[in-house]
Amino acid sequence: MDDGKREDPMKPVKMYTTEVCPYCIRAKALLAQRGVQALDEVRIDLDAAERQRMIELTGRRTVPQIFIGDVHVGGCDDLVALDRRGELMALLAD
Repeated sequence: MDDGKREDPMKPVKMYTTEVCPYCIRAKALLAQRGVQALDEVRIDLDAAERQRMIELTGRRTVPQIFIGDVHVGGCDDLVALDRRGELMALLAD
């Protein structure tokens, strides 16, 4: 029975990316495999202000830079390591 409260039970995921980025593609694929359906993708190659914001938020210049909720996960390797430790799904859970 649908009580009208069926929302994505996962925290929002935001990823700073560029168009040609194999690590971005890999990170998006892993998140999709773990059930992430909505991804706020910010293309920093199209918006210099967003690139600067990413650097200010993370202290990093490389992409992807991934946030799950308010937590800065880091890049693709950080995301994969989190998953291998079995911690990704818990972080995604709302």
